[in-house]
Amino acid sequence: MIFVNAFLVGGAICVLGQILIDVFKLTPAHVVASFVVLGAVLDSFGIYDQLIQLAGAGATIPITSFGHALLHGAMSEGHEHGYLGIAIGIFKLTSAGITSAILFGFLTALIFKPKG
Repeated sequence: MIFVNAFLVGGAICVLGQILIDVFKLTPAHVVASFVVLGAVLDSFGIYDQLIQLAGAGATIPITSFGHALLHGAMSEGHEHGYLGIAIGIFKLTSAGITSAILFGFLTALIFKPKG
């Protein structure tokens, strides 16, 4: 059943993104930024943690999880270290994802010829 829930939740997030692109004519950059903000907003109300419990990878793989991780890290370290902890928490939970995105983007640019 966990696979079905992951498929339905992850698919619903993808369908929402496709609707934003096709119907509302948003660019992919707008959709990505909107989904990061949506993940942060859902985490601020405690909804995204429940979504992760329900769907597992269906909720942790999409870009909305990045917004969840940003806010979750900032809030947890902010309570412990104050204002400085907000910046520490953001980078503490998301540093692996940011580093791998930069590394794989660089490697892809070396292998393939980028346009522009």
